[in-house]
Amino acid sequence: MISPNVSAPRFLNPDGLYDPAPNGYSHVAVIEAPTTLIAVSGQGGETGDGALPPSFEAQCRQGFDNLLTALDAAGATGADVAKLTVLIVDHDQDKLAIFGWELARAFGLEVKPACTLIPVPRLALDGMLFEIEAWAALAA
Repeated sequence: MISPNVSAPRFLNPDGLYDPAPNGYSHVAVIEAPTTLIAVSGQGGETGDGALPPSFEAQCRQGFDNLLTALDAAGATGADVAKLTVLIVDHDQDKLAIFGWELARAFGLEVKPACTLIPVPRLALDGMLFEIEAWAALAA
């Protein structure tokens, strides 16, 4: 819960920039201090036992579940996330659609944090196809 003297992340899509909402993000996230910032390292699609599902969709879903678990450990939720960085191996429009659907499943339809998606040729582990990191904000 955010205290009255700290704003929840406020998302902006300024006139003059294209509407990013269909792609699941906002151009700008504003956090008014004082606040506690939470940085969550890149979360991949590994299950709790370290197994990595073979499909992009399963890894994307598990990556979001892992991100929510990490946020919860810090007392945050998806609604507290201000910024995402997403890495996708061999990115294409089909993977973008899956990412958007999984973001909405994990965070809800109204939460669209600032986001940068970076197509990459490879990630840290063999077979890893998806990784997501986040910055969130909570009342200090």
